[in-house]
Amino acid sequence: MAGEIPPVEPGLHLVATPIGAARDITLRALDVLARADVLAAEDTRNLRHLMALHGLETAGREIVAYHDHNGPRMRPRLLEALEAGKSVAYASDAGTPLVADPGYQLAREAIGAGHRVIAAPGPSAALAALTVSGLPSDRFLFAGFAPAQGAARKKFLHEMGTIPATVILFESPKRICRLLTELCEAWGQEREAALCRELTKRHEEVRRGTLGALAQGCTEHPPRGEIVLVIDRARETEATRAAASTDMEDALRERLQTRSLKQAVAEITAETGLPRRQVYQAALRLEQGT
Repeated sequence: MAGEIPPVEPGLHLVATPIGAARDITLRALDVLARADVLAAEDTRNLRHLMALHGLETAGREIVAYHDHNGPRMRPRLLEALEAGKSVAYASDAGTPLVADPGYQLAREAIGAGHRVIAAPGPSAALAALTVSGLPSDRFLFAGFAPAQGAARKKFLHEMGTIPATVILFESPKRICRLLTELCEAWGQEREAALCRELTKRHEEVRRGTLGALAQGCTEHPPRGEIVLVIDRARETEATRAAASTDMEDALRERLQTRSLKQAVAEITAETGLPRRQVYQAALRLEQGT
């Protein structure tokens, strides 16, 4: 029959929900929410509101709150529903489930128990920000929120700065100025970035520029709303290439004292990831004293 909503198969359905504009939800997500036996959400009020906007009724179905605080207590209840052959829809508060979201343990335990886990893909703040940032998208890392403070935060910023990929971070408007300042100190002010706020909402804004410029702009005009920060990978400069070459030659010089040229080249190539030809030619120059 034309227009009839298809049945929802048994299993855990991870339903992506709009990050702003309510019309961004997919038709498939609406089908799952309309027919699933059990509905679960981080915030049941948000789910009820979303369903009402799209004319979906709960029709006496169970709606379960599932979040960080009640997860250990609620997971067995949801797994029992799956064991009984029911379809369970878990809807994120906004965006894609399991991305900065408490659904990870639920999905893990459902998989461990042998149940089907099915994605109803859709909106994602991380991917939306990457799309409009103007920064390379061939390789990227979603790193979530930086640790709040202390050694863990310093370690996090150091590690993220050395990854050869575009980095995507979430941050609150209260802490974004601090984060940008620390990134300037840790990564340098010239790294290109994009501060994306309120994506798909009425006051959507994308600020593009260097980390230094964004930090200054943040101080002068503090951003509001939900923020995604997208940062370009480190770019190799003449200075960094020269430093890397010097380090490689120093390492080769040390190895050549105790190893054959072939062994030294093999070890340094493996350790640095540099092209073997480049390392071999440097080793020859060192052996010949040129």
